[in-house]
Amino acid sequence: MKNILFFLWIGTFATTLQAQVSPVMDEKNWEIPVVGAVFEIGEASAHYYKHIQFPRANFIIKRGGFANYQAMENIQVVVASLKVRKEGTAKVYLKRADGKRFFGSHLYVAANVKQALASGELR
Repeated sequence: MKNILFFLWIGTFATTLQAQVSPVMDEKNWEIPVVGAVFEIGEASAHYYKHIQFPRANFIIKRGGFANYQAMENIQVVVASLKVRKEGTAKVYLKRADGKRFFGSHLYVAANVKQALASGELR
């Protein structure tokens, strides 16, 4: 009898884990891309990108790269990984579609998708 109850409990537990609800698309997280989505980096609103978190110039130079932020315009990027926070914002890690490094030194950069799309930094 104990074995039957134990296996029923394990079966119920396993089906409960599989029945978890995925995040709902509402106005909080209206633009959650999937991994592999392709974007294009747009023009910076000021001298720097506010919602795409490029590294500062001193870190780029330390790693042997060239800190030219204007050269990042019109570059195709792919969503490498995605992290959705509790408040509904999505932070994505982008890599270049052509396989090169950003500034010749960094493989990935982070971005806040909703704000970057709204400001035109990502298209």
